[in-house]
Amino acid sequence: MKNILTITSSFPRYNGDYAGNFIFKLSASIAKKGYHMIILAPYDMNSKLIESIGSLRVYRFKYFYPNNLQKLSYGGGIANNLKNSNLAKIELPLFFILELYNTIIIIKKENIQIIHSHWLLPQGFNGAICKKIFQTYHIATIHGSDINTIKKSMILRKVCSFICNNSDLITTNSSYTRDKLLSICKIEKSKVKIIPMGIFIPENMISNDICNLKKELNTNKLILNVGRLINWKGTKYLIIAMSNIIKQYPDAKLVIVGKGPEKESLIKLSNELNLHSNIIFLDKVDNAELEKYYLSADVFVLPSIDIDGQTEGLGVVLLEAMSYGVPVVGTNVGGIPDIIKDNYNGYLVQQKSPEELSTRIIQILSDNGLSKKFIINGLNTMHDYFTWEIIANNFSLEYEKLLQEVE
Repeated sequence: MKNILTITSSFPRYNGDYAGNFIFKLSASIAKKGYHMIILAPYDMNSKLIESIGSLRVYRFKYFYPNNLQKLSYGGGIANNLKNSNLAKIELPLFFILELYNTIIIIKKENIQIIHSHWLLPQGFNGAICKKIFQTYHIATIHGSDINTIKKSMILRKVCSFICNNSDLITTNSSYTRDKLLSICKIEKSKVKIIPMGIFIPENMISNDICNLKKELNTNKLILNVGRLINWKGTKYLIIAMSNIIKQYPDAKLVIVGKGPEKESLIKLSNELNLHSNIIFLDKVDNAELEKYYLSADVFVLPSIDIDGQTEGLGVVLLEAMSYGVPVVGTNVGGIPDIIKDNYNGYLVQQKSPEELSTRIIQILSDNGLSKKFIINGLNTMHDYFTWEIIANNFSLEYEKLLQEVE
């Protein structure tokens, strides 16, 4: 059996949980290729310490007591939690030590051949240490947010170099993330491979709930945005853009799905612009409910911005929207251009530009031919580059290259 240990700071804690769901989908897809996938993730009050989810074996570690005071992982993510919680700062060294300890235990117990760490800190660092100790193969996957944290600190840059030197392969989710890594770490470009995260293509693209949902919302034009409500998501620029959109489509509705520290200020902004009847804020909804919104949406918008290098590593929600046959508009930042090819499968707009956002959204809402073109080309993009089957194949090929060296 080919035993792979995935180390991650985010993984679904219970059925239907969004946290680290893409890590679960990736691991489950790779497991179908004949690998024994073992997961190590932080424990949470709503999770089990050890469980099997399908073919995956999941171990979770506690890093602070009492457990209900664990503040470092989940929620807004490690980087965001460190900014907003002093307790999270105290927990960081404990998290690192206990994750490393549990990694060592699992390597010995499960006879691990490859360690696959997600995010450089702290998982990549722990994976690199274990490679040095056990001579185990190590693949480090960077998702974007981690590299932005590292580039601000000389000490963390040295840690990054240690991780890269003790990795057999580094994968990034986009060309933007790859270029960021190469700009701060002196490593051979050939050691870095772009393998994005993927998406499942929904089997049922037709829903009777579409007309019902639009009727409930009293609209014929539905604009959708999904994601954490944090500053670099740029949601305020989409809200401002709605002021122009309703001049042409007075009954248009913008549905914003997500939670985060910016929510109250965004609600306040929508009220100040007298848009309270055109904008609906929803906390995270379950998958079935979210699917209804995707199937009903006329356009999906990701208005992310770049704040001192903090931006979209890729923009997986764009892939979700495309997979449901929704035309997309995204800003030309981070890894978004790896997904959207302007005027082919969507529109790319400049960041922080409500005017350009509203212009492009109105064009899609008013031109059925353009909308259909973006839908067809978006689905083609998904099928050609971003299905979990393709992504799992790419990773399994890299696994095999390493395992063949053993033989």
